Amino acid sequence: MRRAAPVIIVSTRWLVRVGMIAIWLLSMALFVSVSVGYGQEVEDIAPPPLKMIPKEEKARLTGETQPKSRTGLALQMMGESLARAEQLDSKNKFVEMYRELGTFHAIMDDTLNFLYSRRDNAILKNFKKLEMGLRSFAPRLEVMRRDLPIQYEPYVKSLIKYVQDTREKAIEPFYGNTVVPNSRNQ
Repeated sequence: MRRAAPVIIVSTRWLVRVGMIAIWLLSMALFVSVSVGYGQEVEDIAPPPLKMIPKEEKARLTGETQPKSRTGLALQMMGESLARAEQLDSKNKFVEMYRELGTFHAIMDDTLNFLYSRRDNAILKNFKKLEMGLRSFAPRLEVMRRDLPIQYEPYVKSLIKYVQDTREKAIEPFYGNTVVPNSRNQ
């Protein structure tokens, strides 16, 4: 014998309540998604500056062929460029400040590439000098970032991360296979 399907009796009052709850949940979800979307939109994000070293500073860098003196000069030039950027930031000249930060970024890249092109055991001291010199730059950039308008913040934030990554790259040769010679004299 066949069984009859169970009959579920639903009152109209229950249907109205479930319908109202569903409408309320959908409207809240729509409200939250719209308000979050409007809150995060920044239309005028400044593009990152060009990573470019001025001709005079590039000539000074290329004039130094010894790794020790070139690393010291590069750290000095990065410090000067960051000091100029801090001064421009305090005067609210953000376009010029960005240009100085681009110079800072370019000198940092150039120095790391120069040291990596000279891969020998004598260069390790210069990697250490670079890493130690870069330590002071991230906090200074962070102080600048706190006072910037929001459209300039993304690049400075990424530059802080890049300084940290460059420090890691400067330490890598200490932990690579170039520290211990391949052939052992026993």
